[in-house]
Amino acid sequence: MGVRRFGRVNWLGLQTLARREVMRFLAVWQQTVFAPLMTAGLFVLVFALALGRNRGEVMGLPYLEFLGPGILMMTVIQNAFANTSSSITSAKVQGNIVDTLMPPLSAGELLSGYLAGSVARAALVAVVIGTGMVIVTGTGVAHPFWAAVFILLAALLLGGLGILAGILAQKFDQMAAITNFVITPLSFLSGTFYSVEALPEPFRSLSHWNPIFYLIDGARFGITGVSDAPVWRGLLICLAVVVAVLYLCRHWLKTGYRMKP
Repeated sequence: MGVRRFGRVNWLGLQTLARREVMRFLAVWQQTVFAPLMTAGLFVLVFALALGRNRGEVMGLPYLEFLGPGILMMTVIQNAFANTSSSITSAKVQGNIVDTLMPPLSAGELLSGYLAGSVARAALVAVVIGTGMVIVTGTGVAHPFWAAVFILLAALLLGGLGILAGILAQKFDQMAAITNFVITPLSFLSGTFYSVEALPEPFRSLSHWNPIFYLIDGARFGITGVSDAPVWRGLLICLAVVVAVLYLCRHWLKTGYRMKP
């Protein structure tokens, strides 16, 4: 029986992989949707109690309004990374990665299927937390298009990094090390809780070399209308990094680097 293809793409196989990746996180929605909402709420509550009345304005915004987009993007980043990294690492550790590699799927189709799960999870988390943020702060979204663009870029970039990390890691301990010592620090030290313009040199300049800073800053512009860096510069930098990361993902999937048993 031949593979059902329309043009050069195995749409049936791609749809099946994408559905599997989406169902993986929907099956445990308490961990993938409800838990991030609780974590984001706790961050807001702690900062509101500790600093809310005394912090003053940041970039012309009340602190909680400034903080909201950073918390949202930090959660999106962590969930997008976790979706692809956990999927590949679990399959490698359990020995069933061959079930994904054996079907007639090209490297681009594998990449698209994995990323579909990250984008869906990131979008769901962003909608849930964004709705809660609007309710708490009582403000709307200044530029919905820009907010959606940077959330999508964050899902693609961190989903791609999750694929690379999943390919590199051979066990859960190695994945935990990548998460704890790379992804978490980058998301926390990228203007999530503060404006990078308040940092002394050289930390201010170093922050501008971190692409996650532009993701958070761009989303903050989309939601509040203010940003530390020009939004077009952030968009171009994020697009370039996303293209580079996804190209490397496709290359590693095509060659089977650290994937084939």
